[in-house]
Amino acid sequence: VHLVESGGGSVQPGGSLRLSCVGSGFTFRRYRMGWARQVPGKELEWVGYIDIAGRTKYIESVKGRFTISRDDAKSTAYLQMNNLKPDDTAVYHCAPLVNGSPFGSLGQGTQVTVSW
Repeated sequence: VHLVESGGGSVQPGGSLRLSCVGSGFTFRRYRMGWARQVPGKELEWVGYIDIAGRTKYIESVKGRFTISRDDAKSTAYLQMNNLKPDDTAVYHCAPLVNGSPFGSLGQGTQVTVSW
């Protein structure tokens, strides 16, 4: 499993970013894809996922602001983040999920910083 996340950056509160995750080494279209974030010193937090039928689920704190999508032809998952808040600052990772757990190691992730 090889995952490459991109699209992170620094934005002001209220701003938007779109993260991408390209997967290889596994049959992308057969897996639920999840997005998680990690702040130094804290546990990994799963923010949501998209299943193979395109159905999505999110944690309460990002509902209405974050949208996960996928393009199986490109083996890519996306995380559209709107109305970003300072608490969204973290390194964001994606991973294929099996029974709710990541399949393989996480990629390096992409840093998202939300501040004035």
